[in-house]
Amino acid sequence: MKFLRYGEPGQEKPGVLAADGSLRDLSGVTADLSGDVLTDLGALNVDPDSLPKVEGNPRLGPCIGGTGKFICIGLNYSDHAAETGATVPSEPIIFMKATSAICGPNDPIVIPRGSEKTDWEVELAIVIGKKAKYVSEADALTHVAGYAITNDVSERAFQAERQGQWTKGKSCDNFGQIGPWLVTPDEVADPQNLKMWLTVNGETMQDGTTSTMVYGVAFLVSYLSQFMTLHPGDVISTGTPPGVGLGMSPQRFLKAGDVVELGIEGLGQQRQDVTADT
Repeated sequence: MKFLRYGEPGQEKPGVLAADGSLRDLSGVTADLSGDVLTDLGALNVDPDSLPKVEGNPRLGPCIGGTGKFICIGLNYSDHAAETGATVPSEPIIFMKATSAICGPNDPIVIPRGSEKTDWEVELAIVIGKKAKYVSEADALTHVAGYAITNDVSERAFQAERQGQWTKGKSCDNFGQIGPWLVTPDEVADPQNLKMWLTVNGETMQDGTTSTMVYGVAFLVSYLSQFMTLHPGDVISTGTPPGVGLGMSPQRFLKAGDVVELGIEGLGQQRQDVTADT
């Protein structure tokens, strides 16, 4: 199934994508796609064709609500580490992205005040469905509600050229597009073999695959659960393939008026206009 949320920010309703591509209203079945609902999405037991059709072209919100933790993994693609001149870490690099950065898949990228180096990163997101604490790698995937696309937008000067941790370069408003859909695991045959891409103004920047991920989905869920309890609705953004602006020569970063499009095989695609905060 492909679940989604639609409507104005803060007022999103749950929905599902029907086979004909239409949006269907799920609000008569569940109030939202968050919390314990994510633990067993199969229990919703819905036939999308039986649900009311959503007319028009509403805004899509983040495909899940109530995210408590937005966890990101750095330098998790061997080819991306190489392009930035970094060595592959012996353990996953973990950093947090503020949940206030979360927005819909087609909401704009907003370049923050003082930004010099706003960058793009197409990433596979894991959405936790069942509480995970000290889980084994063998059992890890049973704790996954589904997968989605994230754009881990990053301000590189804030991230790396100023003091402190990466979080401040990752957490600006509209730096965390999630969606369009939450795709359940039964529709993702192998999360470690998905094509992924990103373009800026129609020019291909990233053209990769999750097969070059250093630490895979099951490992990451297990690994993180050794340090913190993962709760339904938590998001793990798993890293990006090569082709980011930081790794180019000369480096290239976003400016107001640019258009960013990105997608992952089977998970849909996103489109964002780039604007500047004033």
